Amino acid sequence: MPSRTSRYARYSPRQRRRRLLADRSVRFPNDVLFLDHIRQGDLEQVGRFIRTRKVALDTIHPSGLAALHEAVLSGNLECVKLLVKYGADIHQRDETGWTPLHIACSDGYPDIARYLISLGADRDATNDDGDLPSDLIDPDFKDLVELFQGTKMD
Repeated sequence: MPSRTSRYARYSPRQRRRRLLADRSVRFPNDVLFLDHIRQGDLEQVGRFIRTRKVALDTIHPSGLAALHEAVLSGNLECVKLLVKYGADIHQRDETGWTPLHIACSDGYPDIARYLISLGADRDATNDDGDLPSDLIDPDFKDLVELFQGTKMD
């Protein structure tokens, strides 16, 4: 088998360098790039990936989360709205049964929780441990406590 340098011997030094560098470039799967754009809040790229059908919104990724879960975890309401606009399921569960509402409550994102509830997110959904979203609210998150006033809160 020819070596990498002999394979490029017919090219000028400049072309050879470009081709050698191209061989070394790292390519990431679309799902990895998509989740990275979600975490960074790059709405333009998130929208582009969805519109060009490079990703499926309902995929549970190796992190155990779907795209909407990642957006909620990042605390980016605008990204959550964009994903929902393109069809992300607000009731989808991650690998441990958490819904996006569970994450919003656990991590203290009242605006996201309020938005999900306005769309019909199930306040009574339990995760694999039997926890309701309201069970995961830190008492210091007053806005979330008030949002769930009248529901079971220990």
